[in-house]
Amino acid sequence: MIAKQIAHDLLSIQAVFLRPAEPFTWASGIKSPIYCDNRLTLSDVNVREDVENGLAETIRQHYPNAEVLMGTSTAGIAHAAITATKLNLPMGYVRSGAKDHGRGNQIEGRLEKGQKVVVVEDLISTAGSCIEVVNVLREAGADVLGIVSIFTYGMQKGLNRLAEANVKNVSLSNLDVLSDVAVEEKYITPEQKQQLLKFRDNPSDESWMN
Repeated sequence: MIAKQIAHDLLSIQAVFLRPAEPFTWASGIKSPIYCDNRLTLSDVNVREDVENGLAETIRQHYPNAEVLMGTSTAGIAHAAITATKLNLPMGYVRSGAKDHGRGNQIEGRLEKGQKVVVVEDLISTAGSCIEVVNVLREAGADVLGIVSIFTYGMQKGLNRLAEANVKNVSLSNLDVLSDVAVEEKYITPEQKQQLLKFRDNPSDESWMN
């Protein structure tokens, strides 16, 4: 099962780090029992291969009509490039904002109006940044089929935003699967798993820490 394999991979290289007893602090000030840095997947040859094969197979299954991949800036760019190579597809990426020099591009790479695009993202939490990318591509005339991502927290805010924007996302793994694997492999206790899920269900409610 790809979701369990990716969860194992992310935990093994500490791309996902679980610390319910010593929460991380997000930029928003929210206390979190989980920290995710999927850029680390690029540094491990075996994990990178699992991830890119997983992304390629997911696109084949869920977006068989994809004509071009577009990575999110910056974490999705390398994954889009490697996956596009595996699928023999063109790729590009979307900047967080338009350049202030040259042609002022926000979309890098060739994109024709009407092309069927899949966005490649590393992590989805509240989904705001990836929806911005989708909107930029739609405004440029692309037919955005959806998003493929490595990991999602499955936060309700993110799910709602994706639904409102009519954007499909398929992630290789998610917090539910990862928390199960983390218990099986003794990274956390069953009680700490419940803390993780309670945090996911309402990040602004700090009662999960009690």
